[in-house]
Amino acid sequence: MINVKSYSDFKSKMSNSGKSFLLLYKSGSEQGSCALNNIGELADKSNIYAADINTVSDIHSKFGINSVPALLLFNKGQYQTVVKGCQEVSFYRGVVENSLFDAKPVSNGVKKVTVYSTPTCPWCTTLKGWLEHNNIRYTDIDVSRDQQAAYDLVRRSGQQGVPQTDINGQIVVGFDQNRLKQLLELA
Repeated sequence: MINVKSYSDFKSKMSNSGKSFLLLYKSGSEQGSCALNNIGELADKSNIYAADINTVSDIHSKFGINSVPALLLFNKGQYQTVVKGCQEVSFYRGVVENSLFDAKPVSNGVKKVTVYSTPTCPWCTTLKGWLEHNNIRYTDIDVSRDQQAAYDLVRRSGQQGVPQTDINGQIVVGFDQNRLKQLLELA
């Protein structure tokens, strides 16, 4: 893990090729220590950066982050999404190794696909398997661990159930293959 001292320090160290991750945390807090320790299990990854907001005050505002810990995900130097809260080592490993997916490129650019799910939801597992089978890249957010994401999702969709899929701002509630195919432009 590479510690950064400022936004400019992070930008100068971050690779503009492939995936990079930045953990924003607050030292001295239980959640911050939890996230730092769990991410630390992946310390062999050279693309993981960390910043303590007690000493680094200019990064979180650049990305609109108002609560920590938060793991920011970057692809080719571009900010993609955030995973908030302390997660289990296995969750972080999945995100770092292979769970950040970007949808297939289309004429107007890359589709951003985010799946909101819980670990105990069988339809969530089915949806993610379907997306992977169709080579659709996505970000998975576990709303059982991220209360803010759950709140935002209910506010946007009016629904509490999962799975919910956000495709470039369009919400699909449940595993509605026809709607997913339409939004993802699958034949």
